[in-house]
Amino acid sequence: MGVPAARIVFDENDRAAVADAVTEMLTTGALTLGPWTERFEQAFAAEHGASHAVAVSSGTAALEVILRTVDVRGRDVVVPAVTFYATAGAVLHAGGRPVFADVDPATLALSPETLAAALTPDTAAVVLVHIGGLVTPQVGALRALCDRHGVPLIEDAAHAHGSSHDGRAAGTFGLAGAFSFYPTKVTTSGEGGMILTESPELRDEARIFRDQGKGSFTTNHHVRLGYAWRMSELHAAVGTVHLRRLKEFIETRRAVARRYDTALAALDGLEPVLEPPGCRGNYYKYVALLPRGVDRAAFKRAVAEEHGVRLSGEVYDLPLHLQPVLAPYRRGPLPAAEDVCARQICLPVHSDMTEDETEQVIEAVSAVHRRLAG
Repeated sequence: MGVPAARIVFDENDRAAVADAVTEMLTTGALTLGPWTERFEQAFAAEHGASHAVAVSSGTAALEVILRTVDVRGRDVVVPAVTFYATAGAVLHAGGRPVFADVDPATLALSPETLAAALTPDTAAVVLVHIGGLVTPQVGALRALCDRHGVPLIEDAAHAHGSSHDGRAAGTFGLAGAFSFYPTKVTTSGEGGMILTESPELRDEARIFRDQGKGSFTTNHHVRLGYAWRMSELHAAVGTVHLRRLKEFIETRRAVARRYDTALAALDGLEPVLEPPGCRGNYYKYVALLPRGVDRAAFKRAVAEEHGVRLSGEVYDLPLHLQPVLAPYRRGPLPAAEDVCARQICLPVHSDMTEDETEQVIEAVSAVHRRLAG
């Protein structure tokens, strides 16, 4: 059967629990901003040791809502060049200007040095992205640098459900964290997002923004320029059920990653992005860098056609400052981002991955690497 690039895991018990929840909400007619949304918010906040959570329609919406609450209109927002388009898209839709920063190749995240080089006198916020679910050990230094400049640190934790550094959960290091529940994430609600924060003021503003800017759910008094960013009860129920398995899923994914670490250490020139000290990642992605000069497309094609293994999508194949739609905000080369985006591959990691599948991936990647890289 081969090994797919991704697999979404809902077992029989999960499916039954979701079906029961759907029957309940269709019977009551409570389909949005109801009890399942509140349960999901409370459970997700508790899982990450946060005081407040606000469920929204997507991870992109979560990030935009946060940026709107701090009001970045007409001002600069520093984002790493190695991240998904939505990180910069949310800045633009919130009225800000993205300023692209280079990354540390060891973590694929901002470093204090790359952040300092990107700060401007008009910086309104900084967005730290936890690529692949790995939290940089420099997160404390990044927060301290932001504090010295009087700008909030916002976490794009779309990849980082259940990840932590020194026991502290992703999404709780800055003013707020934004999570995504897109289907491929470690836990999913089908579509959806979540905001975590310690600030009751930001929580209250986020609730207003997500519901068309209304001052209350039952009135048509609009006090903010909000949008339809609500999470439906159906999505909240799916997310609540799936969240119960987060710890189990992470343990499975970490076991796969440990086997990959050992195997790739024997392959000269193929460099895994290793878990940094103090980090306990969820391995949403397992990232490795091909040797320079190896054709990534040929590598992926050979692994698939010769061995039945499909590598998952890169994170990411083109850095933000080279995305055509973001060309007006390009300021110059960002060499580390350009290098890692050109060379990275992602080995498949599933929440129910078997030892046989893991071995098939290792054998495939090893054989193709030895042939293509010599």
